[in-house]
Amino acid sequence: MTVQARIGEVTERIARRSRDARARYLERIAAAAEAKPRRGHLGCANLAHGVAACGAMDKERLAGSDAPNLGIVTAYNDMLSAHQPFERFPGIIRDAVREVGATAQVAGGVPAMCDGVTQGEAGMELSLFSRDVIALSTAIALSHQMFDAAVFLGVCDKIVPGLVIGALSFGHLPAVFVPAGPMTSGLSNDEKARTRQLYAEGKVGREALLASEMKSYHGPGTCTFYGTANSNQMLMEIMGLHLPGASFVNPNTPLRDELTRVAARRAIAISALGNEYTPVGRIIDEKAVVNGVVGLHATGGSTNHTLHLVAMAAAAGITLTWDDFADLAEVTPLLARVYPNGKADVNHFHAAGGMGFLIRELLGAGLLHRDVTTVWGTGLEGYLVEPGLDENGGIVWREAAAQSGNTDILRGVAEPFQPTGGLKVLDGPLGRAVIKTSAVARERHVIEAPARVFHSQEELQAAFRAGTLTGDFVAVVRFQGPKANGMPELHKLTPPLAVLQDRGQRVALVTDGRMSGASGKVPAAIHVTPEAADGGAIAKIRDGDIIRVDALNGRLDVLVDAAEFAARAPAEADLSSSHVGVGRELFAGFRHLVGPAEKGAAIFAA
Repeated sequence: MTVQARIGEVTERIARRSRDARARYLERIAAAAEAKPRRGHLGCANLAHGVAACGAMDKERLAGSDAPNLGIVTAYNDMLSAHQPFERFPGIIRDAVREVGATAQVAGGVPAMCDGVTQGEAGMELSLFSRDVIALSTAIALSHQMFDAAVFLGVCDKIVPGLVIGALSFGHLPAVFVPAGPMTSGLSNDEKARTRQLYAEGKVGREALLASEMKSYHGPGTCTFYGTANSNQMLMEIMGLHLPGASFVNPNTPLRDELTRVAARRAIAISALGNEYTPVGRIIDEKAVVNGVVGLHATGGSTNHTLHLVAMAAAAGITLTWDDFADLAEVTPLLARVYPNGKADVNHFHAAGGMGFLIRELLGAGLLHRDVTTVWGTGLEGYLVEPGLDENGGIVWREAAAQSGNTDILRGVAEPFQPTGGLKVLDGPLGRAVIKTSAVARERHVIEAPARVFHSQEELQAAFRAGTLTGDFVAVVRFQGPKANGMPELHKLTPPLAVLQDRGQRVALVTDGRMSGASGKVPAAIHVTPEAADGGAIAKIRDGDIIRVDALNGRLDVLVDAAEFAARAPAEADLSSSHVGVGRELFAGFRHLVGPAEKGAAIFAA
């Protein structure tokens, strides 16, 4: 079956727009692939340094050039639940590849910070920049040129996009992404959200809030709501960088460990020393990028990927725009309801049919490109399976579910939750922004109200506590973009705004900051660009200006006389407190170099 017309049109225009940059990228990785394996050309002292710590068998294999060597790039740390399971993975991987005559070495580690720990704290202003640090760290890890392929161990928000960008800079190498899986289900998401709102209203204390949070985040694995971390896992699978069905298997289980072994051996099989050479720079092409955007829309995924997917595509010489997101959303139905877009968590999504069912439905409707390259050596039809274990503990592949196990969580294209994806691009005199509508009641898709202007989320919280946020209003929280302070997520805005909305007020948020995958039921025009610190019109808004956020028609308007608005001087903000402390002084160069949100908010030149 051919793809739906709009899918084909958007893919073709991306290819046309990207032709020259993509051609240069492919030429570059082809040239890098000519010397294989590169360690065979290293000087004797160089190679001796690279193998000095190995055991005798590995050292003997590495001294030659015929045995494949697998690089492991890991985001392991044991403070973060999502990455703690990776502690065991290097040993599992080494043993797995030795069985097929290969070797494996940890090439390097990358930082993995947790937005959940840093929300509302100074460290959150380093969060987005950590993606590009991870990309740089990945490049350093692989720069020793000791490797024939690589596996990437990462899960969460900025980690996977950073690893992808770094992997694509070594696009001649095969790359398999190996997840750790979500933690088992804890306190229901509804109950967690209810307690947060009660705390915001002062109806329960910190002790009750902490007890609720610790029941929610209670063990090893990814947080179970459908935020950026789990959106990453969906993307890696639908874009062909995971093994089929690997995304949402819980950590520290026999199936998870066996999937890791199979992934390691698969990376060896697709190296240039085998017969199935599959470089990552060929996997991530225009069709794979479009498949990723479609998957994001179909699942109500994280708004952070309007930044990350743009930056990831650019690393492969592909120019993806917000207009592409918007046009693909118009033809992609919403098939999943996972918190914050529903009550379920990702374990429930997986049990209802998960990725195999989702891909089957989207392929059947012509909404995905099936003729893509994947690490599994198939087109996307090879992902219509799910893994299990046989009696000997080996992987067996079963046909993926043909029917949803729970239509309150996961549906087919014949009965979607809504006919279009949950993301809209807004345009207007205030610039461009994105809004996630999949969790917003339709009667709140258009909000017109006076502006209340703040220069931090703390200012808004103080106004909420003081009881001054009365009546209908649009909260404008500005000077939160990448140039201003690194574009932190503003999750502390969600509980107070949700409380006011539940009281019957019509409220919305307009910000040049981020809200991410936890964007919820309050309409939020986010990633406003140009940002206030870069001369954006959002800096001209004054208290009382009528703002119209219109997700139905894709508009972001200020209802002020155009000549008067144009003549206004933009407000200024003292950002010095965001530029020092908790390491922020080290990132002055990043704030200077970073591009606009619409181009991925990256420090790398397009």
